[in-house]
Amino acid sequence: MTPLARVLVEHHGEVPVVVVEGEVDASNVAEIRRAIDGAVTNHMAALVVDLTATGYLDSAGINLLFGLGAELRDRQQRLLIAAADGTPVRRMLELSGLAVAERIDATRDAALTRALVGG
Repeated sequence: MTPLARVLVEHHGEVPVVVVEGEVDASNVAEIRRAIDGAVTNHMAALVVDLTATGYLDSAGINLLFGLGAELRDRQQRLLIAAADGTPVRRMLELSGLAVAERIDATRDAALTRALVGG
């Protein structure tokens, strides 16, 4: 991964959780997308993307999330995003309209619980 970001993948049953640490911008978004794509399976009902450790997210990152959400919906799967309340990343998600299109929770645990119970 680039020095700007690190992507970790955890599995909780059949729900992958992708943790993005650092910064997401045009210079590393393709690499981050490849890492996320590697976590997606046909057997999952949902994917959690944890942005609570993401300090910066530009329009390239927003576009990545919009595209990912659309692809998962086409596959009858859900995208759940964790982004802490009051952070610049959360504000960017809300301003972009992504908060209307996708479910955003304040913590990874809340997003994971929603994914596991189907809420």
